[in-house]
Amino acid sequence: MKIAVVAANGKAGKLITNEAVSRGHDVTAFVRHENRTSARHAVQKDILSLTADDLAGFDAVVDAFGAWTPEDLHLHTDTLGHLADILAGTNVHLYVVGGAGGLFTDASRTTHVYETPDFPEIYRPLSSAQAKSFDVALSPRKDVVWTYVCPAGEFLPDGPRSGKYELYGDVFTVNAKGESVMSYADYAIGMVDLIEDGGHKGERVSLNGAA
Repeated sequence: MKIAVVAANGKAGKLITNEAVSRGHDVTAFVRHENRTSARHAVQKDILSLTADDLAGFDAVVDAFGAWTPEDLHLHTDTLGHLADILAGTNVHLYVVGGAGGLFTDASRTTHVYETPDFPEIYRPLSSAQAKSFDVALSPRKDVVWTYVCPAGEFLPDGPRSGKYELYGDVFTVNAKGESVMSYADYAIGMVDLIEDGGHKGERVSLNGAA
């Protein structure tokens, strides 16, 4: 498969890129600075400067963009909206690295995890921005093929690669141990599995570490 990873130099983007390369896929890293991934092909360009021609011909595009400072949180919506715009009307499947805070607390789908009283205050602005980007820039779109992939609540950048994970829907779900925790490495495995499967179109799904 031909796969593009946008923001490939980031922690999640780099591992997703390397996982896809290790499986023999033709991967292009889209980066702002020098390519630090194992992808043989790289395009050095800002996300908001990407054009439809830049992403033409790919089977899948992974949006691994992340921003954490208050003044940059709006970029979650801006960048996702831009990618959706330039992929509109194509068969290119857009996969988005999301956040667990935007998942719903239960099947009523009335409350997001980040809106609950016990949610860590330090992460609330980021989770709110990610949830807004999904609600504003992605979920209303009927002209884009997309899948939004949330990690576990405890997302470990340097956690071990177990090779195991569990797949759920858009409701926050713990595993048999009552945990919501996984490594970036296992998330990358799950993301590439989803890309290879090609399903879950128009769905927000979540990954969790296996019990």
